[in-house]
Amino acid sequence: MSHPEPNTVSDPTAEDASTGTDAEPYGPRTTADHAAASHDPVDPVDPSATTPTDDEADKPRWRRDATIFLGGQTVSLFGSMLVQYAIMWHLTLETKSGSVLALATVFGFLPQAVVSIFGGVWADRLNRKFLIIAADASIAVTTLALALLMLSGTDDLWLIYAALAIRSVGAGIQMPAVSSLLPQLVPVSKLMRVNGINGSIQSAMTLLAPAVAAGVYASASIVAIFFVDVVTAVIGIGLLALIPVTKVLRADEAAGEKVGYFDDLVGGLRYLRGHTFVRWVLGLYAVVFLLIVAPSYLTPLMVVRTFGEEVWKLTANELAFSFGAILGGVLLATWGGLKNRVAMIVGATFVFGVLSVGLGLSTNMWVFFTFMFLLGVAVPAFATTSMTVLQETVEPDRQGRVFGFVGIVMALAMPLGMLIFGPLADRFSVESLLIVSGALMFLVIAIAVLVPSGRRAMRAADAHSTVAA
Repeated sequence: MSHPEPNTVSDPTAEDASTGTDAEPYGPRTTADHAAASHDPVDPVDPSATTPTDDEADKPRWRRDATIFLGGQTVSLFGSMLVQYAIMWHLTLETKSGSVLALATVFGFLPQAVVSIFGGVWADRLNRKFLIIAADASIAVTTLALALLMLSGTDDLWLIYAALAIRSVGAGIQMPAVSSLLPQLVPVSKLMRVNGINGSIQSAMTLLAPAVAAGVYASASIVAIFFVDVVTAVIGIGLLALIPVTKVLRADEAAGEKVGYFDDLVGGLRYLRGHTFVRWVLGLYAVVFLLIVAPSYLTPLMVVRTFGEEVWKLTANELAFSFGAILGGVLLATWGGLKNRVAMIVGATFVFGVLSVGLGLSTNMWVFFTFMFLLGVAVPAFATTSMTVLQETVEPDRQGRVFGFVGIVMALAMPLGMLIFGPLADRFSVESLLIVSGALMFLVIAIAVLVPSGRRAMRAADAHSTVAA
């Protein structure tokens, strides 16, 4: 039977409404938790306060639970990706309208960004397992209703927009719960490897889902894909139901206090403002995800403009990136990453900058594809490490709210990045935008490591990695 993370008492070094002091910059909630419980201050750079405790003995069935959980999420994700591709293709073929596609993107991403912060609060107040099940079930019912309406001959655009919006709301509720549930199932020492496996699976889905969606859409219809999504949701819910999960006991509940929903919401904002390390990670994560839009989404345009319009070249570009991401996740799952998580995040950002500049300077197509492959390999080193370090650092009863903010970044980075880089690509060459994006990455690194919070994070991470070694 799986067990939740140990009960956590609020850290006195974290900012609250009265003190305004900073929380410790880095480290899993271990020795610091016990010190917080006794209300003794913890030195934020003291290695003993940041050394991870191996809690594998407390979770004897973690391999079984993690396998079932990731299996269910993979099946559910597969169905969701089929619907995502099918709807965009359907709207493209039926309307041939850029405005329609733009609205579909807004309805598909904006609700998730808005709801994520509220979903994070729910993830910290409710049983995360049941929250995920409720979100999945709501999405499935919506998709089933749309399928039945389209079978009856009703296929108005507003119905598709409404379905996209509801699915996006469900994703905004689900994402913080999924990200914060995984540390309840998996020992801290295994989180990086499990997240690496999960990243590889998701990258593999980006290869498989378009091919399957194209086959089903061509041989049957979009309605058939909707029914497949409903079935995958039912399977995902069924697998998750097999995992015993208890609600994380919050510090205020343990003290007999009753905190309102909006008090929790404000508390999450205060936590981010006061916890310098978490704020630093989220800030870097947001800026890098915005800048990575250029090499991730504009490269097909460069392929067409520079190397030719053949479809196989566009396919090779996507395959190079996807296979690289799969390999990067496998390497991370096998290796486990650097003990110094901060150095790994900063190093991956530097690699992004080098590869983005390399892509912009490439005049040979195969060199270009090699850089795309290496970019894919580097993505897990940044994205997976960022998620893992938050799971290791943030108290279990606050992780939902923190990952709610991560969900906002994930939902807005791509559309906002395309809003910036898309029009620029019509005025300037993609090559120049890639070079500028890479140069900005270097500037971001310099700022990130020179600001006081960055310097403290680097020092604490060095101390943590030294002790852990």
